[in-house]
Amino acid sequence: MADLVLTTFDWVPEAPRGYVRDLRVRWALEEAGLPYRVERAPFRGRGEEHLAHQPFGQVPWLTDGELSIFESGAILLHLGEMSEALMPADPRGRSEAIEWLFAALNSVEMASLPWAILRFSGDAGDTPASKRLDDFLSLRLGRMEPVLAEREWLAGSFSIADIAMSDALRVVDRFDGLADHRACRAYVARATARPAFAKAHADQMAHFAAADQAKA
Repeated sequence: MADLVLTTFDWVPEAPRGYVRDLRVRWALEEAGLPYRVERAPFRGRGEEHLAHQPFGQVPWLTDGELSIFESGAILLHLGEMSEALMPADPRGRSEAIEWLFAALNSVEMASLPWAILRFSGDAGDTPASKRLDDFLSLRLGRMEPVLAEREWLAGSFSIADIAMSDALRVVDRFDGLADHRACRAYVARATARPAFAKAHADQMAHFAAADQAKA
């Protein structure tokens, strides 16, 4: 097996810590027990080398031998192909994991991310744009609620779909946006209670804390 190298920012401000998307990759790697190491890319001064790996100047990207893969969903899918701990081997389970992975990124996060960005920015939620985003998110959560009320995990066993979906919902829960969606909230609690999540989250927080100490 080639070395797996996860690249993330060397530093980020306080607010997004614990939510930077390298956490999804760390989580998947920990669930699968795949060895990896972490490298740093400058948060400021993102140059041509960065853009060669991630054309939008974001993180993370994963290097697997000669492959360099960007976008957390694409990385999760790549890792899912490497381990049955991340994606079921049977065709039906595999198909469900993939479709729910895409649903997390294209349907749920499309609503949760802009809503959360307003909260991170301190928006009071009383503007017409905020109301539209509230309604959009409520619609998506309303669709997820009956699904999650009937399932422990989206594809039968825990998978990359649950990493993406619970992380998309987790940021909503940070701002108490799941208060009226008990099944969604319980699902996030189940996912984040997993030891692999705890390890990934602690490692990300330690990574950025070390950067603070280096700057001091």
